[in-house]
Parts: sequence; C-alpha cells; structure tokens
Amino acid sequence: MTTRPPVPPFTTVEQARAKVQAAEDAWNTRDPERVALAYTPDSVWRNRDRWVTGRDEIVAFLTDKWKREQDYALRKELWGFRGNRMAVRFQYEWHDADGRWWRSYGNELWEFDDEGLMRRREAGINDVEIAEADRRIFGPRPEEERDQALPF
Repeated sequence: MTTRPPVPPFTTVEQARAKVQAAEDAWNTRDPERVALAYTPDSVWRNRDRWVTGRDEIVAFLTDKWKREQDYALRKELWGFRGNRMAVRFQYEWHDADGRWWRSYGNELWEFDDEGLMRRREAGINDVEIAEADRRIFGPRPEEERDQALPF
C-alpha cells in the first residue's frame, strides 16, 4: 500500500501546511500521472461543475486542463484542518490559446484516507481575466515565499 506523508490525523499546523505545499508542488509540475498518484484509485472530485472519479479520469481531466490552461502556475494556502480533512484556498494564473491571461481563484475541501491519499476533493473556482502586466505568479513557489498568505 502507498503512503503519502504526512498522514492523518493532522494535528499540527506544520503537518497540514506540509501537505498543502506538497500538493502545490505536485500540481506545478503539470504532470497528470504524478499528480494522480496522490489520490486514491477511486478518488471522487467535484471540480467546478464536473465530477471526476478515479485516477484514470483524473489523468484525463488534468491532461485536458493543462492543454487549455497554458503556462499554469499555482499557489495554495491552508485555510483550516481537522482530523483527516482540510480546507484550502488557492490562486493560479494561466493563458489561453488566444494569449489572454487569467487568474483563477478557488477553495477546495479535501478528505484523506489513513495512508495520506486524497479520497475526496471538492473545488469551487472563478476565473478573472487579467492583463499580462498584472501577473504575480511565475512558476513554482520559491523557497523563501513558502507559507506566505495569498493576496486578495
């Protein structure tokens, strides 16, 4: 059985932040196969208005997402945690095929199994078009910016 530390129950802020940072780091690779390994084989997602179930669907979903959302770069922030659940807020920036830049804002609810794999993810996301000059997320988060709060 695969274990993805830290594992629940999450009892300290440091543990919870480490889990959030690990998720941010993985998503910033834009590698659907790698990202999918952090989820249970039967993981269930609600992403915006779409339901995704299982690793194969996660890989297909992320492959399509990162074809559309080009130069995707993400930041996540711990909002709260208890036991095997977390609330996270996030922002990411990307551009579409026409070169328009977007910042996507959202919140996620996460539930983990005993091995630290995510078995449930619910995400609400809103997109705001931005000027390229207004970008503030450029690739993976540098070490010196970890644990910094996201701006509004």
